[in-house]
Amino acid sequence: MAVSQSGRAQGGRTFFGHPWGLATLFFTEMWERFSFYGMRSLLVLFLAAPVAQEGMGLSDGTASAVVGVYQGMVYFVALPGGWIADRILGARRSVLWGGVVIMSGHISLAIPGDAFVWIGLVLIVIGTGLLKPNISTMVGFLYRGEEEARRDAGFSIFYMGINLGGFVAPFITGTLGQNVNWHLGFATAAVGMALGLIQYVLGGRGLGEAGLKPTNPAPPQTHRRFYLLLVATAVGLVVVGGLSAAVGWFSVDNVTYAIAVFAVLTTVGFFFYVFRGKHGLTPVERSNMRAYIWLFTAAAIFWMIYDQAASVLSLFAQDNTDLSVFGWDMPSSWTQSINPVMIIALAPVFAALWVGPGRRFSTPAKFASALILVGGSYVVMALVQSFADSGVKVTVLWMVLVYFLQTCGELALSPVGLAITTKLAPAKLASQMLGAWFLATAVGDAIGGQMARLKGTVLSGPMYFLFLGLLAVLAGIALFMFVTRLRALMGENEEEAAAAQAGPPTA
Repeated sequence: MAVSQSGRAQGGRTFFGHPWGLATLFFTEMWERFSFYGMRSLLVLFLAAPVAQEGMGLSDGTASAVVGVYQGMVYFVALPGGWIADRILGARRSVLWGGVVIMSGHISLAIPGDAFVWIGLVLIVIGTGLLKPNISTMVGFLYRGEEEARRDAGFSIFYMGINLGGFVAPFITGTLGQNVNWHLGFATAAVGMALGLIQYVLGGRGLGEAGLKPTNPAPPQTHRRFYLLLVATAVGLVVVGGLSAAVGWFSVDNVTYAIAVFAVLTTVGFFFYVFRGKHGLTPVERSNMRAYIWLFTAAAIFWMIYDQAASVLSLFAQDNTDLSVFGWDMPSSWTQSINPVMIIALAPVFAALWVGPGRRFSTPAKFASALILVGGSYVVMALVQSFADSGVKVTVLWMVLVYFLQTCGELALSPVGLAITTKLAPAKLASQMLGAWFLATAVGDAIGGQMARLKGTVLSGPMYFLFLGLLAVLAGIALFMFVTRLRALMGENEEEAAAAQAGPPTA
């Protein structure tokens, strides 16, 4: 490993020529993602498995809805998680306590009993909200005062840890969970998070001052109000749950409905606050935000389909896919490793594309392409489901094709999402707008979980995939039609800006 100036400043050791602290954060993130994706590869299968097979016995629709709102809340709580780090705990302690809470959640899932399942999911959501946004912030701290290219290279290495953990996890947790015992698989996820925490604590010296203190510490009275709000929220949820149970409204299905509605209403409220609040938005900032709403909507539609990999596609792999390899049936959860390994392989290709022949491909065009690709994957799934409905298990190569299309879509949309958010954000709302990108995923996942209820009930399997696939494709085509208008709203071309005075796109 090459020795860099910043590496010498931290004791001489480097990590691929970068500050040694990057190694600590890389492996923390890798093990956290191992635990997250390992558990996720089992979750819907466990929820939908019959009680006789030690599962929860939920219907496929309800199980998919639970996974959808769970994933949505993981991204939703990144907003308060970032605030807690900035104002109260600091990023360093937020990551530590977040990891402890995540590990506790996986331990809870490892204990037989329905109550422990729900407690475990809640704990993982809370812990991920503390860890996920703040560990990325700490990577940025390591590169303060350094050139942007070196910082980008550091983040590229860091993000490789995400996909490495996601790739390896299903092979271990999936094998143990599906072939031995569900709860043993969940316990393995807890062990992975524990390993991440151990090396995070032991490697703390290499982090220097990164994240030790809140960047914008709150006064003591704000601390008190925050803790009172936490207590009040917890009490309120218990009261609402108790009253709902008393009148017969409390059920798994109703909870998922409520969470999905909450995610949507919160998002609507946020954008109302942006446009109607007293922020002194300039005409240019208002124009930028009008464009951003369309990009936000496109992102929500994308994630609505893309993140059904953990629910609808996982169940399809289990029930309708031929997983025999030389006479041995591999666990269906292994299919969840296809996407991470494709990201690892294709990310350099797309990076070269965007700085080469695709450098003039605008952000709205990238978003439109992502929608068409993810929609196309579900059009393919409609055909594949029709084959499966005829009584023939389909080859796993169909799943590879579906995940290939979705991965290409992700690489066209996800890397530029935060970048365009920071570019279009009003000056007075810059930090808050970073959370808006996570809201798009939260809304998409929550709605996608509810949409999954339609499969096999309101719509046949092929019609379900065809409906969502064509919806995304048509949304992508509509976005392509208004690329010029959106670029004008974003101020990318003065002549196009003049043409945009007629108003926002009406697609």
